[in-house]
Amino acid sequence: MPSNEDLKDLRDIHSDKEIKKAFKVIASKNPDKYFPTKELRKLGYIRKKCECCGTFFWTVLKGRTVCGDPICSGGFQVTNDNPAKVKLSYIGVWEKIVEMLEPRGYVPIKRYPCVARWNPTSEFTIASISAFQPYVITGEVEPPAKKLIIPQFCLRFNDIENVGVTLSHNTGFVMIGQHFFGSPDEWNQGEFFQDIHDFIHLGVGLAKEEITIHEDSWAGGGSFGCSLEFFSRGVELFNQVYTMYEQTAEGPKELNLKVLDMGMGQERVAWFSQGTPNIYEATFPYVISKLRALTKVKLDMDLYNDFSKYSAYLNNDEVEDLDDAWQKVADELQLPIAELKIKILPMTALYSIAEHARTLLFAINDGKLPSNMGGGYNLRVIFRRAISFIDRFEWNIDLADVCMWHAEELKGLFPEVSEQLSEIKEILDVEKEKYYENKKKAGKILEKRLKEGTISIDTLIELYDSRGINPELVKETAKKFDVIIKIPDNFYKLVVEKHEMNEKEIDIIIDTQLDLNGIPETKSLYYYDYTIISNKAKVLKIINNSVILDQSVAYPTSGGQLHDIGGIDNQSFNNVYKQGNHVIHVLDDKPNFKEGDDVFVEVDKNWRYQLSQHHTATHIVNAAARKVLGNHINQAGAKKTLKNSHLDITHYAQIPADKLNQIEQISNEIVNKGIDINLSFIPRSEAEKKYGMRIYQGGAVPGKMIRIVEIPNIDVEACGGTHLNNTAETGKIKIIKSRKIQDGIIRLTFTAGEATKNYEEKQERILQQLESKFGISREFIVVRTEELLTKWKKLSKALESLKFGIIEKEDLKLTSCEKFEGDILSELAKILKTKKEDKIPKENIPSRIEKFYSEWIMAKEKLKDFQKIFSPDYIKELISTAEDFNGFKLILKKFSNISQKDLNTLCKNIMKQSEDLIAIFISSVQNGIIILGMMGKNASNKLKINIGAFIKDISLKLNGKGGGSIDYGQGFINNLHIEGTELLNIIRTDLFELI
Repeated sequence: MPSNEDLKDLRDIHSDKEIKKAFKVIASKNPDKYFPTKELRKLGYIRKKCECCGTFFWTVLKGRTVCGDPICSGGFQVTNDNPAKVKLSYIGVWEKIVEMLEPRGYVPIKRYPCVARWNPTSEFTIASISAFQPYVITGEVEPPAKKLIIPQFCLRFNDIENVGVTLSHNTGFVMIGQHFFGSPDEWNQGEFFQDIHDFIHLGVGLAKEEITIHEDSWAGGGSFGCSLEFFSRGVELFNQVYTMYEQTAEGPKELNLKVLDMGMGQERVAWFSQGTPNIYEATFPYVISKLRALTKVKLDMDLYNDFSKYSAYLNNDEVEDLDDAWQKVADELQLPIAELKIKILPMTALYSIAEHARTLLFAINDGKLPSNMGGGYNLRVIFRRAISFIDRFEWNIDLADVCMWHAEELKGLFPEVSEQLSEIKEILDVEKEKYYENKKKAGKILEKRLKEGTISIDTLIELYDSRGINPELVKETAKKFDVIIKIPDNFYKLVVEKHEMNEKEIDIIIDTQLDLNGIPETKSLYYYDYTIISNKAKVLKIINNSVILDQSVAYPTSGGQLHDIGGIDNQSFNNVYKQGNHVIHVLDDKPNFKEGDDVFVEVDKNWRYQLSQHHTATHIVNAAARKVLGNHINQAGAKKTLKNSHLDITHYAQIPADKLNQIEQISNEIVNKGIDINLSFIPRSEAEKKYGMRIYQGGAVPGKMIRIVEIPNIDVEACGGTHLNNTAETGKIKIIKSRKIQDGIIRLTFTAGEATKNYEEKQERILQQLESKFGISREFIVVRTEELLTKWKKLSKALESLKFGIIEKEDLKLTSCEKFEGDILSELAKILKTKKEDKIPKENIPSRIEKFYSEWIMAKEKLKDFQKIFSPDYIKELISTAEDFNGFKLILKKFSNISQKDLNTLCKNIMKQSEDLIAIFISSVQNGIIILGMMGKNASNKLKINIGAFIKDISLKLNGKGGGSIDYGQGFINNLHIEGTELLNIIRTDLFELI
C-alpha cells in the first residue's frame, strides 16, 4: 500500500475535480502501486500511451498505438465483424453476470428505487453505488452483503440532446454494479479485477485482443482512488473504481472501509454482444418493433450500420457546432446532409420516444411526477421532447402505451414496473393535457414575439419553460415572418440548467451554535411512550437561559413537529431544539439551578397529546390518500401544530371533493379500528429489507438504527416524532381543505382529536352568525357564494396585471372594488337568499365567507398602491432618480408594506428598461425589513460582484439572514430598530467599498 508520502502533492487540494486530476498523474507514475498490474501482465497485457490523447492503457497488441476512446480509434465499430462470441439479450446480460459471479461469492440483490428518498445528497439514483450512499459507504450502516451485484436502474439528465442521436446515450439506464465493502485487510484488488475481466472475456466471449483497458482516477465526496475503464471497438463497456483513500484536514489517508465501485452499462453490453446498429435496438427491440409497425418508419440497416461508426461525432458535449458535426458524418458516408437527415432523423425520433418513455415508466413508478419543480422538471422536459417528436412527424403514439410495452418486455427482470400502469397512464394523460393546453394558449404569444423581431435564446427557453413551446415549432412558425431562429445545440441542457438556477434556495443562516464540546449527548425519552411526560435528570451545561440535560422527555422541534413546552424544576421553557445529539431547553428566565444539579423535567400533558394526535393523524391521512388516489402518493412535507396539521403529498391534479371525503372517511375508519401502533428501533438495513424504501416518507434519516412507526397493514415510516399507542387515541380526523402549493404537490390541512372539536365548534358559530345576520335558515346557504369569489378573482387579476403595466382602464373600471365597498354585505345577502332547492351538506359549507369583506377592503388599498408603483410612469420616474455610481446607475428606495414577491416583480420591470442598472429596495413589513437587490446584465458582467452575497453580508451585519445568486439577492432583518434612511446609507457605503 502506498505511503502518505506518495500522496503528499494532494495535501492542499480539496476539490474533487482537482484531486482526480492530480491523483491520475500520481498513479500513472507508479502504476504497480495503484493498479492490478500483476494480474494484467499475467493475462498478457502490456502498458502503452495513446499517441492521440496521451492516456495510459493496457492491450495485448504490441502494435496498437491508440486507446479505445471512439474519438481516438475512429468511432464505434460494433456492427462490422462483431467480436463478441456470446450473443446476450438485454435481460440475458444480467443473467450471465449472475451466472459468472454468484459462485464467486457475490450476492445478487434487487434494484433500489431510482428516486433516492433515503439519500440526502441526491434526488435520483445516478449510479449503482448511489444505492449505498451515503450511509453504507461511510461505514455507518451495514451493506446488504459484503460482496454483491445489483441491476440498478439509474437516471441522468445531462445528455438529453444526445439521446436517439449518438445511438449510445440514455436518460434512464441499468448500471450493473459489482461492489465490495470491506476493511483494508479484506481488500483484494487483483481478485476484483480478475472477476470482471472473466465476465467480459469468458462470459461475453470477447477476445483479449479486442479489449483495451484505460488507467484513470475518480474522486467524489472527499474519497478518491484509481480506476480502470474497459473499452472495445470504441465502446466503453464498464469502469471499475477502487475507492481506497479519503482527503482529510491533515492530508490523504487510507480508508477504514474500502469500496469497490464497478459500474457496467447493461444496455452497452447487450448492444455490443448483439452487434446491433445502436444501443436501442439491443435494449428494447420489442418496443422498437411496435413503434415501427405503428409509424411505418423503416430502418435502412446498411445505412445505420455505417452511421453507427460515426454517430459518436454528434456527441453534443464534445462538439462546438452540431451542424458541422452532421456535415462531417455526411461526408464520411458520402451522402448529402439533407438526404442523411431525412433517412436518419425519423428513427432517432423513435429511439428518443422509446427511451424517454422507459425513463418515465421507472421514475413515475418509483415516486416522481413530472412537474415544474426539482427533478420532476427533468421528467417534464423529456416528456415534452418525446411528444414534440410525435407532433413533428404526426404519429399516432400514446406514451402510456409505450410504457406498457416496456413493462411487458422487462417483466422477467423488473416485474414491479407492471404493477401501476393504470396510474402511470392517468398521470401521463394529465401531463399531455397540460402540454396541449399550454401550446394552444401559446400561439398568440408566439406570433406577437415574432412580429417584434428575432427571438433570443433566453426567450426560446422562457417559451419552452413556461408554455411548453418546442423550439422546432418556433423555428417553423418564424419562417412565416421571415425570421431566422438559431436553436442552440444544447437547448435542453440550457433549459434544465436555467430552471435549476431559478430554483436555488436562498441561503438560510443558522442561529449561532452553542459550544458543546465534551458534553455527553442527551438521551431522548419520548420515543417509546408519549404518555411519559416527566423525568429526573442531571444538568450538564447551562449557557445563558439554555439548559442541556443528560436525559429528557421534552420533544425538540424536528420532522415538522412543534416542540414541547413545560418546566425544569418549575421554571418554564417554551422552546426546545436539537443541536447534533444534544437537546436544548430554553428557559423563560435565568435558571435557579446550576450545572451538576439533579432536576425534575415535566412537559405540558395536553400540548403533548394534541401534537401526538396530529402526528399520528398525518401518517393515517398519508396512508388513506395513497389508498384513494394511488400508489404514486408520497409525503413531500408536513407540519404539525396545536391548531392543525398539514401534509404535502405528491399528486398531479387538484383533489375533488368526493375524493377528499373518501380520504377523510378511510382515515376515521383506521382510527375507529383501534389498531395498536408499533414503535421500535431496528437496524437500517433490516428495516429497508423488510419494509422497502417507502419508509423514508419524511426524507432521509441518519443513523445505523432507525425508529420505525408501524400501523400494521396500514402504514410504516421511519419517523422520530411523538406518536400515540393506538389509532383510537387520535380522535376524529377532519380534512379542512386541500390546495395545490406547487406543480405536483397538494397540501391537505386537517385536524385531529380536540383540535377537530374546536374547529367544528368554530364552524357552528360561523353558521349561527350567518343565519342571524341574513335572517335565513342554514339549509338555504348555498354554494352560489362563488359568485362573490369570482368577482374577487377579477380584482386579484387586476392587481397582478398592474404589476406588469398591461392593465387597461376599462379593466380597472370593471374590477374596481369601488362598486362593492358600500354594498358588499347586501350583495352577499342577495346571493345567500337565492331560491335554490338543493340542500348542501353541512361539511361542504364554506367556512371563510366572512373574510371576503375585510380582504376586499385591503385589496382596495393595495390596488391604489399598485396603480402607482407598477405604472410605466412611476417606473420611468424611478429610473430618472438613479444616481451615478462608479460608472453605473444605482436606484436605492424605501417602501412600506410591499412584499418580497412584489418588490421582485418591480425590480424585473425596471431591469427591462436598462441593463446597466443596480436596484436595491428595502420594505418595512409587519415583523421586520425586507432587502432586495437586482443587477442588469451589463452591470453584472462588468462589475463582477455577487449581489446575493452582498445582500447576505448586509443582512448578517444587522442580525438578519439572506443570500441569493450573482445578479439577484434578498434578505430579511427581524426587529430592526434603525431608520430606513440610515439603512440605505449603510447599503450605499458598503456597496461603494465593494465596487
